[in-house]
Amino acid sequence: MKSKQPDDFKWLDLERALWKQGFRLVAGVDEAGRGPLAGPVVTAAVVLRPDTDLPGVIDSKRMSGAQREEAFDYILANSLAASVTAVSAKAIDRINILNATMLAMTRSIGRMDRVVDYVLVDGNRYPKELAVPGEAVVGGDGRSRSIAAASVLAKVTRDRLMVKLDRLHPQYGFARNKGYGTAEHIKAIQRHGPTAHHRYSFRPIRQHVFRFEDDR
Repeated sequence: MKSKQPDDFKWLDLERALWKQGFRLVAGVDEAGRGPLAGPVVTAAVVLRPDTDLPGVIDSKRMSGAQREEAFDYILANSLAASVTAVSAKAIDRINILNATMLAMTRSIGRMDRVVDYVLVDGNRYPKELAVPGEAVVGGDGRSRSIAAASVLAKVTRDRLMVKLDRLHPQYGFARNKGYGTAEHIKAIQRHGPTAHHRYSFRPIRQHVFRFEDDR
């Protein structure tokens, strides 16, 4: 890992305070893909050892694609436990994006090969179904090493999934836009219609489908 963590990152280590309170296995959880028009929402959970150093691992949005790819294997190799979960566009349409995200986070914790003591979730909502002590941390991917690591795993996993979808549906530019509503993506939807991987409950897709039905 060649990049350097910002100097303030080490001073905002929430895990350290929890370890001092007796919580041994602290998991950080983050998501990727709440806003796109296509593809799954992906969450990851990461448990780090107290002596684990992840140089260069910060909020995934502040890292380049190459840095995230480099960090992905490094995080897996140096974490005590890690888990990644994807919830499909169809499930998002069925239960809405917020509930799908909470479901994915709960599954990411439940699928870990260790029983965690405490969970730090990025954002302002803590999954109601998660039967583990924990808290939501606004801006957590910039305050917690494990949340930052989870953000990288979630982002890289989702980006790789969108690249695979691009091979199936190259006309939408998924490898470039990752399912977000770029001008290129919107034009492709208008020309070709949505795929089974689009989120029909999201307004741009829903409006297109309704217009198509009205035209018929």
